[in-house]
Amino acid sequence: MLYFRSPGCRSAESQTHVVNQNIMAAGFKTVEPLEYHRSFLKENCRPDGRELSEFRTTTLNIGSISTANGSALVKFGNTTVMCGIKAELANPTVETPGKGYIVPNVDLPPLCSSRFRPGPPGEQAQAASQFIADVIESSGVIQTEDLCIDRGKLCWVLYCDMMCLDYDGNLLDACIVALLAALKNTRLPEVTFNTETSAPEVNSEKRQGLCIRKHPVATSFCIFDDSILIVDPTAEEESLATAQLTVVTDEEDRLCSVHKPGGTSMSGQKLQECISRATARQREIQKLIDKVAHSVKMEQ
Repeated sequence: MLYFRSPGCRSAESQTHVVNQNIMAAGFKTVEPLEYHRSFLKENCRPDGRELSEFRTTTLNIGSISTANGSALVKFGNTTVMCGIKAELANPTVETPGKGYIVPNVDLPPLCSSRFRPGPPGEQAQAASQFIADVIESSGVIQTEDLCIDRGKLCWVLYCDMMCLDYDGNLLDACIVALLAALKNTRLPEVTFNTETSAPEVNSEKRQGLCIRKHPVATSFCIFDDSILIVDPTAEEESLATAQLTVVTDEEDRLCSVHKPGGTSMSGQKLQECISRATARQREIQKLIDKVAHSVKMEQ
């Protein structure tokens, strides 16, 4: 008599063998995390199954916060960032009477990862906020002159709050995508300045979007052993890498920013490779944002 066992069925011995292998792999990863990753990298793959140049699945939701003037939620794998934009009226500064303000802030609360603690913003959150501010200025995504309502008297201030809900690496890329999508979702009421009463008059019935002049997108990389380049790193990969790099480009293939927080040096050839990959990634992300923004607009 012949017996047939389907490929999906395993004997008790084989199942025990697989369990033992998994336990050994988990122990190896805990004791020697770098060597564990190297064992994958030498096969041109990563522990999560991705190739070295493969990005995690990116999902985007726009307009999810009804109380904000604009909002977006982005996910890179497990990394999740929510951006909410709140617009307020203010007086321009004496130095820049014809400009408004954009104030970005990145929050890394304890709920997103055990590595973060309650209290004032930590070093990573402050560095991320400054990076976002630099990208806003260098890319020209919005001209602050467009936020001026009446020169020297009234302007808009855009408070762009980005909160990380789940941290698993590549925070900067997620923040930039969430910010750009939220800016494209922002609608401001019509405002005029009454010179007789010296007070603003707000018409909430009439709203218009912001003038988005550029579409900067960040692409982050990690380098292992000074030679192996990977994209969209996880938190564990970031902690084990010898260097990190973030490249920001726009739709005109213009290099807006290059951010390298220490680590080992990088050759010009590697840098050019990163810029080329960032350019391709920019087109993918802009296409995603435009598609989601269009679908939201059609639903309204």
